This record gives sequence, C-alpha cells and structure tokens, in this order.
Amino acid sequence: MKRRQFVKAGLAGAAAASTATITAPVIAQDVRKWKLVTAWPKNLPGPGVAAQMLADRITALSGGRIEVKLYAAGELVPGPGVFDAVSEGTAELYHAVPAYWGSKSKGILLFGSQPFGLRADEQFGWLAHGGGQTLYDEMYGRFGIKPFLCGNSGPQWAGWFRDEIKSVEDLKGMKYRTTGLASEMATKLGMAAESMSGPAMFQAMQTGALDAGEFIGPWSDSALGFYQVAKNYYWPGVGEPSSAEECGVNSKVFEELPEDLKQAVTFACDSLYNPVWTEYTTKHAQALQALVNDHGVQVRQLPDDVMQAMGAAAVEVIDELRQDDDELVKRITESFVAYRDLVGGYMSYADNGQMNARAKLLSY
Repeated sequence: MKRRQFVKAGLAGAAAASTATITAPVIAQDVRKWKLVTAWPKNLPGPGVAAQMLADRITALSGGRIEVKLYAAGELVPGPGVFDAVSEGTAELYHAVPAYWGSKSKGILLFGSQPFGLRADEQFGWLAHGGGQTLYDEMYGRFGIKPFLCGNSGPQWAGWFRDEIKSVEDLKGMKYRTTGLASEMATKLGMAAESMSGPAMFQAMQTGALDAGEFIGPWSDSALGFYQVAKNYYWPGVGEPSSAEECGVNSKVFEELPEDLKQAVTFACDSLYNPVWTEYTTKHAQALQALVNDHGVQVRQLPDDVMQAMGAAAVEVIDELRQDDDELVKRITESFVAYRDLVGGYMSYADNGQMNARAKLLSY
C-alpha cells in the first residue's frame, strides 16, 4: 500500500515538474516598460490618435513584452522636447514629425515633407525602395535615434487666412504659422514664418499675433477650432504635399532588443503607415463638408501668381540644400530629387492620369 502511494506521489511530482518546465520560461519573461512622448495633445484627431495607435500596436505585437505608455505633449516633456528626450534616454521613443527638427539638421526636414515634393505613397516609396531609409538611419544615428515612418497626413492645406489673398503682394509682411522647409519657402516670399503648436496657433490667431497659419488639414484643424478665428481656408498646400509622421526610438534601447522584438517594433511602425494615412484622407473629407456646411468656411484656391512664386521659392530652397556644407545633407537632397523625378514622371501617366480622367469624364 505504501509502495502504491509512493508511486502515485512520484507521478504527481513528475507531472508538476513537467508543468513547471513548460510554464517557467513564460513567467520568467522580462517586460520592458517604455515611455512614448509625443508632440501632440492627447488623442488630438489625427496625430494624437495615431500616437496612441502606435503605443497600442507595439505592445500588442510584442506580446506584452514591451509595454508602451503614452505621454502627451507637456505631461513628461514639452512637445518640442521629445527628440532630445529620446536622444538623451529620458524616454524610449517619441511620435512627432521630422518638420520639427530643422535646428538639428536641414537634411532631416526632407524626411517629412518638401515644398512641391513627394506625396504620401511616394514618401514611403523613397524610404522603402529608393535608398531613403539608409540615409534616414545615418542622419538620425548622429543623435542616437533609430527612426521609422509610421503614418502620413496626406496633402496638407495652405491654411487659414483672416483676409482673402488676391496676389503674391498680399503675402509680404504676413505673420504666418508653418514648419519645416515650408517656412523657408514662406520666408522667401516676404512672410514672417513662425513655428508653434496647433493650440498655440489658435491663440495667436485669436489675439491677432498671427495673420494666418496652416496646421494639418480639415480633420485636425476642425478639432482645434481654427474656423472660429478665420473663415478663408486655402488650398493647395504646396508647402507640404504630404507630411510623414515618425517614431524615433533610442538607438541603444533598440539595439539591446532581441531580434523578434526589433521586428515587432519595425512592423508596428510600417504597418501603421497606410491605416493612418487613409484615416486622415477619409476624416479630412468628412470634416471639410462640415466646415463648409455648418461653420461657413470659405474654401479658396491660391491665385496662380502665388503658386508660381511659391514654386520659384521652393526651387531656391532645394538648391540651397544641394549646396549645404554637410555632405550627408547633400546626399539626402540628391536622393530625394532623383526619386521625385523618377516617380513623378511615371505618376503623370499613372495616378495623375487616372485622377484627371475621373475629374473630367465621371458620369455616374
């Protein structure tokens, strides 16, 4: 009898040991707790929503082995400080746009948007298939950051103007909010370009400190209430034909990850690009209807002479980058121009041809 009890006890112990062997690695897994700092108010329609999607997707794709907590602008660091926070290791990653980091290097600005430059699909294509990602990594590597594109707003708007614009002369001396290379284009037209957050832009226009400004597009702009302080909403936003959103991860933190978690972070960013871009497109279209129908916004096209002057200024901006003292900035610029010309030439037959045909011949 005692022998039977001993055998049963031994079998039970073996089973328990077997279970422990199977489950122990799962229990023992390290969980990394990452702080995601953003340049946006929490859940701001557009970029604030996209930042939360990024946090959630990295957490999910890592199987919970990376827990990402989002901190909106001002909660941990100010919005303009997120790049430095990640570079210095105060936070593990940030969500913002390259257009905010021109003080670090003018070459960075090309990875976000360019006057008369790449559309959202072309921007991703340049990085993925035109050599852009290697240059992106090299530039941000100087600051200890591993960069990824993770979304795009699509075409931005020229913005909100208190007064109607009738000629390029109306722009001279105008106090105008914009960012990145678009601000350099505006400066060449005699505008006083200023960079500030969306909420700060609203306050400045409300008090008269700004005459005009652009932020993103109808969806995000509606949420910030710009229609309350200006009624003239101008297109096209040739200063930013698209605006890429990015995730920057501290390089040391990223390199210490096992390979599967590196892939999880990379795929989380890549896989968000199209959903974020297409959500912007859909919500922009819906918001524009509401702006016009419910809030009396006047949608106006920039006059031809204004666009021609902007085009000439944009050529100067890119030419200056091609002559920059920094050899890496020159290489980034030449790569961008080569890809723009290659794909732009094809698009005149492909997407542009289809859109023009649809606009002219649609009959249902």
